Amino acid sequence: MNTMVETMNRVTDALSAVELAQERAFCQTVGDFTVPNPRMTCRDVEVWYGPKQAIRRVNLDIGRNEVLSMIGPSGCGKSTFLRCLNRMNDTIPGCRVTGSIKLDGQDIYDKKLDPVLLRARVGMVFQKPNPFPKSIYENVAYGPRIHGLTNSKAELDELVETSLRKAGLWDEVKDRLDQPGTGLSGGQQQRLCIARTIAVAPDVILMDEPCSALDPIATAIIEELIDELRANYSIVIVTHSMQQAARVSQRTAYFHLGDLIEVGETNQIFTNPQHKLTEDYITGRFG
Repeated sequence: MNTMVETMNRVTDALSAVELAQERAFCQTVGDFTVPNPRMTCRDVEVWYGPKQAIRRVNLDIGRNEVLSMIGPSGCGKSTFLRCLNRMNDTIPGCRVTGSIKLDGQDIYDKKLDPVLLRARVGMVFQKPNPFPKSIYENVAYGPRIHGLTNSKAELDELVETSLRKAGLWDEVKDRLDQPGTGLSGGQQQRLCIARTIAVAPDVILMDEPCSALDPIATAIIEELIDELRANYSIVIVTHSMQQAARVSQRTAYFHLGDLIEVGETNQIFTNPQHKLTEDYITGRFG
């Protein structure tokens, strides 16, 4: 009897292993995840929250002067992966990141690298606008001041103006720079946060659903701004709006349950997806 039970257990384990292997093969990334001369490279990236695995062996390059959109259903890991790119996950107890993430060839998880300096090079714009409880001027000046990027008040004034101009906000706020940033409209606050990010001269800008709390007019302004910023920055945007991804990005990565399922040129992903899971999501069969 014991021998029969042991045999059945071995058969069950073998079947489970086969099913797992088939599932993993089905979830292998489709498409070329590499780009020539990348700004950032991610290889075999995995993320764990305690015993729970949130990201599995993600390989992805982030190109220069491009917008990469990351799409997928809620809980698929796209925001978790985004936070890996400037070590925001360091602030979450029990979170562990493995694999390799490099910025211009430098390992961003090197213990010798100061995360504060990293986050100046890889800035983050969050879902909900979060201006500091300071004046519009001080919101933008804060980063350059603590990083010692200017040598005089005149230089700082020029940097604040330049950053607000790049964020498309200068003409709207130039006469009230001493007023609280929190007094601006939602769309203006988000552009102020983008100006604050730009002010410290980043290489990469991460955006986690930057328009989800905005009305359609403010969303259109932010999308136009993203397209303009691409000339000087690499941008990675997480969005639940496939229409937005199609409008603003050159490449798109589709995530599903912690796996990077497909990556490619945005037009190809939306018109001719190669993986069934991508096609099902794009066509609205699930998600």
